[in-house]
Amino acid sequence: MDLVADFWRALVLLSRVPVAVQGDFRPQMIARSVWCWPLVGLFLAGIAIVPATLAGLAGLPSMIVAIVASLALVLLSGAMHEDGIADCADGFGGGADRDGKLAIMRDSRIGSYGVVALIFVFALRLVLLGAAADAGAAAVILLVAAMGSRAAMPVVMMWLDPARPDGLGRSAGRPGIKSVAAGLGITALLTLILAGIWGMLAVLLALIVAAAVMGGIARQQIGGHTGDVLGATQIVAEIFILLVCSMMLAHPVFWGG
Repeated sequence: MDLVADFWRALVLLSRVPVAVQGDFRPQMIARSVWCWPLVGLFLAGIAIVPATLAGLAGLPSMIVAIVASLALVLLSGAMHEDGIADCADGFGGGADRDGKLAIMRDSRIGSYGVVALIFVFALRLVLLGAAADAGAAAVILLVAAMGSRAAMPVVMMWLDPARPDGLGRSAGRPGIKSVAAGLGITALLTLILAGIWGMLAVLLALIVAAAVMGGIARQQIGGHTGDVLGATQIVAEIFILLVCSMMLAHPVFWGG
């Protein structure tokens, strides 16, 4: 089935899960698979929850649980999103002009801006996941953040033109509004089931704001998106979602209601 093929295509693109898939990876086929990117996030987070839960059952501190969950997701994704935000930080912060920024982003070496960005990202992720673990909501928040952050990337893909004539941003193609809307709808429905109406609204707002922020910065800095910009969008959206979920945990009437 085409829908099943879309999922496996998306899994190959967005993870390092060893999947033997021989399929069509033309740009239009990659672009049409964006509807199930949130499902890939759900799948990866579902795997990451297993060792994190075992760590919690073993009586380890909540911060260790957060570290285990974060490490599992990094390993499953091949750190591609973290690489994206580090490259964007280096390029946007260190390049003198558009071409210089793009050249820095393509350089495999990491600079001081990238290091600082990764430190902040991991610090925020671990603190927020640790707080969620203390509240007994780490699993749900991990799932909705993984889905919502991957639903944010196609929004930027649809909004902006590729900044380069080659690379992932160009090869992935531009998704249609129906595929993007389907991904947002799947995220909304599953988040509604997991976190209630207020959780759903908060996650959707967070991912749209994150996509707008990253898309606006990328357009101003390099005139479009790249694979690194999409990876950075996932990270920024994840942090925004973790933040709003943490704020909602402080007001239980809104969490899961």
